[in-house]
Amino acid sequence: MHIIAVIDDNGGLMFNHRRQSQDRVLLDRILELSGGARLWMNAYTRKQFDDTASLERVTVDEDFLEKAAAGDFCFVENVPVLPVLRRVERVILFRWNRAYPSDRKFDLDLSAPFWTLTESREFPGRSHEKITEEVYVHET
Repeated sequence: MHIIAVIDDNGGLMFNHRRQSQDRVLLDRILELSGGARLWMNAYTRKQFDDTASLERVTVDEDFLEKAAAGDFCFVENVPVLPVLRRVERVILFRWNRAYPSDRKFDLDLSAPFWTLTESREFPGRSHEKITEEVYVHET
């Protein structure tokens, strides 16, 4: 499975049970990345995708990380990834390039030698001047 997460400069995902921020351009990029593959998420994350066009592209389930198959995409905001680490093929991180308060952090250590950064690009968001997209591949 491919994990998608959005973090701040300190690896933060959430603060006080809420996402730190959101951006419409970023959500469109996530839909683009998942292409024709299944995009899994929980009900909390689904609330960001307010248009009905994306409804058919998304599978909502509270146990999505356990149910996702190889090649599926999983957008993670408020659940740990470490318990399913052995099934993770790739991690796509989006960085806000800001430091927000956080009490939930992304729980995978993406440093070498187990992970390799294979792609990095920046793009302007709607609410963020610069969002960085990074793709990490698990080394076996």
